[in-house]
Amino acid sequence: MTNNTVATALTAVLTNSYALYYKTQNYHWNVDGPAFVSLHQLFETQYEALKNQIDQAAELIRGLDQKVTVSLSDIQADNDLGPVQPNANAADMIADLIDGHTAVERALTVTLDAAGKAGDEVVSGFVADSLTQHRQDKWMLRSLVAAA
Repeated sequence: MTNNTVATALTAVLTNSYALYYKTQNYHWNVDGPAFVSLHQLFETQYEALKNQIDQAAELIRGLDQKVTVSLSDIQADNDLGPVQPNANAADMIADLIDGHTAVERALTVTLDAAGKAGDEVVSGFVADSLTQHRQDKWMLRSLVAAA
């Protein structure tokens, strides 16, 4: 594996993470209902964590001597999440975000494989930390659905 292969895998993480970031932020703005306050706060916490993950992924790509060339049109075209559901209720938002975290986890797993083959422990560490965060975020979201 080359740096380019790892960078390509990280770019997929970046694209999917941005899509999830925008989706989570949209749902933060638009959630309503009896759980408004808790969901509004949870979504904000989650998109802030995604913002940090996005920055770390981009910096890792640059550290591999590759340019970061993700545009808004790339994010829209090349993500595995699908569009924001503008009329979603809170339960649908939660389900959509769970699916989004799962999509990012898949991209991270591909990146972990590429980093492992390249012997890149730095990227492997980033992926492990990111997977931990996504699993925690999904657990939080699933717990809200279970309580409803």
